[in-house]
Amino acid sequence: MSDPTVTLSLRINGAPWQGEVPANRLLVDFLRYDVGLTGTKEGCSVGVCGACTVRLNDRLVSSCLTLAAMADGTELTTVESLADREELKPIQRAFIEHGGFQCGICTPGQLMAAQALLEHDPNPSEDAIKAWMMSNLCRCTGYYGILRSVKAAAGGAA
Repeated sequence: MSDPTVTLSLRINGAPWQGEVPANRLLVDFLRYDVGLTGTKEGCSVGVCGACTVRLNDRLVSSCLTLAAMADGTELTTVESLADREELKPIQRAFIEHGGFQCGICTPGQLMAAQALLEHDPNPSEDAIKAWMMSNLCRCTGYYGILRSVKAAAGGAA
């Protein structure tokens, strides 16, 4: 007996995607193995670290806890959407220039969360940045670099 499947129809980073996936496929696995977008990383696998953060209809979700079936009919945005070929978003440049990168495991989730913050509040206070980014852990403890990066991107210094 084969595993049950579901048919998905959604937009991923603005492009339509349609296909069949196992009904129990997690969104992170769907992105990495069915779609081939490997930018989203799986960190803790229990929705605590934020490494797998993606946007589902502009809402940040942990893709390690979300079934791919829940993305049917939605707009799914991943870290791959941030850069336009050679052109980096200000938050990406800021992470490079202000030490936001450490080992890189948490970086896709950090970037997705920071970009969402800056779209929600283009000039967040330091406390607002800390509160918003609290759901994204950095096991290298590079929080000062991440904070500097988000501030720089918000201030246009990146």
